[in-house]
Amino acid sequence: MSYNWSNRTILIAEDDEMNYRYLELIFERFTHINVIWAINGRMAIDYCQIYQYIDIVIMDMQLPVVDGLEAVRQIKSIKPELPIIAHTASTYNDAIEQCLDAGCDDYISKPVSIEDLLNRIENLLNPVATS
Repeated sequence: MSYNWSNRTILIAEDDEMNYRYLELIFERFTHINVIWAINGRMAIDYCQIYQYIDIVIMDMQLPVVDGLEAVRQIKSIKPELPIIAHTASTYNDAIEQCLDAGCDDYISKPVSIEDLLNRIENLLNPVATS
């Protein structure tokens, strides 16, 4: 399981440093994607406005300053095409529905399955054309 995303950039919006470091390690080891870290929802929104080269966002839903749902709404209003994956410990159907309603393109629960996460990102970065 290996992907070459060295020409891509991911924004990880995560306030817990251990969770961020875990994701960073996964991406470093299996993908070589460039990583930007936002420690709260406001930073995530600002980074998406400033850095035009962000290709995908992993968004924790329980963020300080601006929560994940509101951050997703604001990012999608600026960049509707930017793929966002919700990353949260809540697996209740209503929580998943809230994430998708806010504009998330996909959802993954904590603790994350490395293979599942990388497959979901691959599907969003390089969608298979349907004819």
